Amino acid sequence: MSITAQFWQMRATILTSDPPRRGILSFMRYCVKSALLRIEAILTPELENPIDSSNIGSIISVRGGVVDVRFDRSLPPIFSVLHTGVDGKIIVEVMAQLDAKRVRGIALTPTQGLARGMQVEDSGKPLEVPVGQEIMSRMFDVFGSAIDRKPAPQNVQWRTIHRSPPPLSERSTKSEIFETGIKAIDVLVPLERGGKAGLFGGAGVGKTVLLTEMIHNMIGHQHGMSIFCGIGERCREGEELYRGMKDAGVLKDMVMVYGQMNEPPGSRFRVGAAALTMAEYFRDDEHRDVLLLIDNIFRFIQAGMEVSGLLGEMPSRLGYQSTMSTDLSGLEERIANTHAGAITSIQAVYVPADDLTDPAAVHVFSHLSASIVLSRKRASEGLYPAIDLLQSSSKMATPGIVGDRHYNLAQEIRRTLAQYESLKDIVAMLGMEQLSLEDRNAVARARRLERFLTQPFFTTEQFSGMKGKLVSLKDSLDGCERILRDEFKDYPESALYMIGAIGEAKKPDEDKPKDQKSDPQPKVATVSPHES
Repeated sequence: MSITAQFWQMRATILTSDPPRRGILSFMRYCVKSALLRIEAILTPELENPIDSSNIGSIISVRGGVVDVRFDRSLPPIFSVLHTGVDGKIIVEVMAQLDAKRVRGIALTPTQGLARGMQVEDSGKPLEVPVGQEIMSRMFDVFGSAIDRKPAPQNVQWRTIHRSPPPLSERSTKSEIFETGIKAIDVLVPLERGGKAGLFGGAGVGKTVLLTEMIHNMIGHQHGMSIFCGIGERCREGEELYRGMKDAGVLKDMVMVYGQMNEPPGSRFRVGAAALTMAEYFRDDEHRDVLLLIDNIFRFIQAGMEVSGLLGEMPSRLGYQSTMSTDLSGLEERIANTHAGAITSIQAVYVPADDLTDPAAVHVFSHLSASIVLSRKRASEGLYPAIDLLQSSSKMATPGIVGDRHYNLAQEIRRTLAQYESLKDIVAMLGMEQLSLEDRNAVARARRLERFLTQPFFTTEQFSGMKGKLVSLKDSLDGCERILRDEFKDYPESALYMIGAIGEAKKPDEDKPKDQKSDPQPKVATVSPHES
């Protein structure tokens, strides 16, 4: 019998009861009992089948990688991760709260299959990545998932990628030189331990090769550990680097994190912070020095530009996002030298159309302690590494840090190279015979210096057929000093090309080793006086 029928039956009983008071009391008891039974009926299903306490919303619009979601229960905070699609495989990161019920997010995975009205679950936490010893020698994506076809690492911690830079009180102000074993860098563009160096250059001038060589030297000869972060680069390069490091036996001291160019802009925009979170663990918890290599930081800025455009923000000059400086600072300022350890970062920077005045290149310049500019002209002449020795610079090249001998020698090398650069037009038009004896000697010294500062790399042995060389700073300085003193005046320029220490230079009457590569024909470009 329904509650309504019971009510009318009890009403009739009260009206016919004797005395009526007894009927009224019975009716009151009935009401209380019915209320209790009703409450029990409502609560019992919840106790037997508890409702999921997660915050569930629904999609109200999908525009490319931008997803708007409505939450009636509670609004997720900024940077929260949302799951939707089949089995929650489509991941969205909250970027803005539009009003009291709606949020706007950027998809970190492709959005194929999304539709209005689909359920969205709030994870209640931001994007996290694994940290710990178990991640060594592994390859991850931006979500911390292993992508090297091996089981997921066990016994790891998960940390958010959105972290603050270390406070000034924890930073170390001691300046130390980071030796790379590459002559041109150690002599003219010394790197800072715990600092940031940039490799500037267009496409195909050797940025990735130089980064790979530094990984090899850091792990194989300095017994450190490296983290390689690939942002928006080719998938093929990641696979080749993984195979190369594995064959070289240095993969056990590496961690790789990739967000390649085929992934959505949201994923490429966050992969740098994911790699940096792992590097911070080894610096702060393991007290180790970490070499963080980023290829390519321009792709990070480019991904931020795409995200900004998707969110409908007003672009600034040349289409870059108006928050480019803030976005870049949030990543770069976390790379620091603390009392616990140091993160030394070397970043490849793609320069659009070889224009160093591009806003992206200018903003990156302001964060670096050393800028290594790669020259397409030197690459075409076969002078590798193709570093522009005059445009490259380092804040560490001061007498108080590198010492008086190193500083004076570097300045003398720059003066000699600058004098040769100014005489190239005359040589191209009139020939060497029109130069004074002093100028001819300066040109000869500069050309020998250029060839001595070339170097065969370990990572290119299979292509060049030449065994890689690791040269100490002392040997590099000794070689440059002896060339400036004209000790190798009687040696052909080819004797100094692609060698390690200066002692490997062969005299003219000595036979060249079979694997010695001859010096390419010098190419002196004809430059008009207006261009010079």
